[in-house]
Amino acid sequence: MNTVLSRANSLFAFSLSVMAALTFGCFITTAFKDRRVPVDIHVSKVMLKNVDDFTGPRERSDLGFITFDLSANLQPIFDWNVKQLFLYLSAEYTTRNNALNQVVLWDKIVLRGENPKLYLRDMKSKYFFFDDGNGLRANKNITLTLSWNVVPNAGLLPLVAGSGHMSVPFPETYEMTKSY
Repeated sequence: MNTVLSRANSLFAFSLSVMAALTFGCFITTAFKDRRVPVDIHVSKVMLKNVDDFTGPRERSDLGFITFDLSANLQPIFDWNVKQLFLYLSAEYTTRNNALNQVVLWDKIVLRGENPKLYLRDMKSKYFFFDDGNGLRANKNITLTLSWNVVPNAGLLPLVAGSGHMSVPFPETYEMTKSY
């Protein structure tokens, strides 16, 4: 005869199997959903400084400052399987030394239940925009892109780039002012 522990083990294993099947079914209902939405990025001010780089032997590096406007309606992304979105604005550009440079300038977490419509005006970059040399000066093709990670209740963590980006030319001269 089966003991109480044997029956409890069978019941637990069956319950776990049913919950795993339900979780997979929940995941598959949103796994192939397109999570791209239109994004509008506008840059109102670009400033460039040449500052001391304390990581190298008495070298100077470019430090960029960007003021931007950002608008996007993230409501279509949210469904029952989305816990939160991790948004980040990144800059991509090429230099003589590197074929691809990527720098995160700003980020934000949007939780379910918060306002999913972004209308941000005159935002400054949250993180420093350093280049390891002088690759920002007179660079005509620095592309800003808003991307996000979808954090689901069950399933994969997709990385999505918004449909809409902006290319920004940087100035050919450095600013000598102390403030931004």
